[in-house]
Amino acid sequence: MIDLYTWSTPNGRKVSIALEELGLKYRSHSVDIGQNEQFAPDFLAISPNNKIPVIVDHDCSTHLMESGAILLYLAQKTGQLISSKPDLYWQTIAWLMWQMSGQGPMLGQVHHFVKFNPGSSEYAERRYLTEAKRLYSLLNDRLSSREFVADDYSIADIAIWPWVARFQWQTIELNKYPNVKRWYCTIANRPAVQRGYVVPDKTALIPVP
Repeated sequence: MIDLYTWSTPNGRKVSIALEELGLKYRSHSVDIGQNEQFAPDFLAISPNNKIPVIVDHDCSTHLMESGAILLYLAQKTGQLISSKPDLYWQTIAWLMWQMSGQGPMLGQVHHFVKFNPGSSEYAERRYLTEAKRLYSLLNDRLSSREFVADDYSIADIAIWPWVARFQWQTIELNKYPNVKRWYCTIANRPAVQRGYVVPDKTALIPVP
């Protein structure tokens, strides 16, 4: 059994989607970051960075923070969602790192300045929206010749997809990125993705472009 500590954010949804895709038994625990529950002492004990998601794997007494590390751990634990072929394995790792170092942080800044604090900094809005569009263009080019980012459906897709699911927050018109839109809708229709998306918020709806 795995305990998942999470909230309805892109990073949280990465892990619940992966757990559903892998068919692993887990219990979800809500950590309401809007109420600063991530700063509670008992949560700090398993998440030194005070961020969700975190898993506790009781099969081997492992607790792990950071969504990218958790995805890698789950893929290696099960031998799924990551290729055993060296080239595809490293392509998956490369795109996972792209998400962790670029797509997530930059789109997070778009959320901060465009969605939640519009008008606070014209420079920041322009800077981060420009970068967001560049990242969408890059992903669109990558998907022009393949169904998924590393050919096979993988943890790279699972990491990237929940951030694209907030395209409305980012004022991104997905029709301008047809390959991304096709990929997004394909993944959105997966039953495991639909189940994982609503953890822990059962009322959540996957945005439809």
